[in-house]
Amino acid sequence: MQQVISVWVRDPRIQKNDFWHAYIDYEICLHTNSVCFTKKISCVRRRFSEFVWLRQKLQANSMLMVQLPELPPKNPFFSMNNAQQISERMKGLQKFLEKILLNPLLLSDSCLHLFLQSQLIVSKIEACAAGRTHYSVAQAVQCCGHRRLKFDVDSQTDVSMSCDSDSDRYQCRDAEPQMTDLATNKTESTASLDFMGSSQEENLSCSSSST
Repeated sequence: MQQVISVWVRDPRIQKNDFWHAYIDYEICLHTNSVCFTKKISCVRRRFSEFVWLRQKLQANSMLMVQLPELPPKNPFFSMNNAQQISERMKGLQKFLEKILLNPLLLSDSCLHLFLQSQLIVSKIEACAAGRTHYSVAQAVQCCGHRRLKFDVDSQTDVSMSCDSDSDRYQCRDAEPQMTDLATNKTESTASLDFMGSSQEENLSCSSSST
């Protein structure tokens, strides 16, 4: 039976981080009967900056043995309100993936499979592909479509991707407030535990004195 790999890039959506910062992501749907893929049907959403990362990663992993296809060129006047520009970029991204999937060497790259068939952010993709996570590539792929992986997949936005290249303006999101809140909560929790521990010691001391 002939092996077929079909991929579509579609359904562009504007995702807003706040009033000033937004980006577009696209749905990547893959249907295949290829033995190279453990999952035959999948859909994930990726943004343009992640495509840029993928191309750089595949180029590095192939040790320049493969001439990778080009991504759609950046447009300094790219607008999220311009349907024609979005459509042209979307078609360019699909052609990029179609050419990638024709290369047997690139098909063996775990980063490509995780990009196409997992919900992992790029830093987690790199860690998983390098064997630095307690879940495997196959596990990450099989959990694609679940809202959250049960084995501790970070659902937060990847700081390395916080500069938006969808709009070609590289608008950076501030990750500091969230980190500060986490630190504050941890401090408050520690203080609460210390207080509870002190109260228990006092109670034990009072009980001993009364006896």
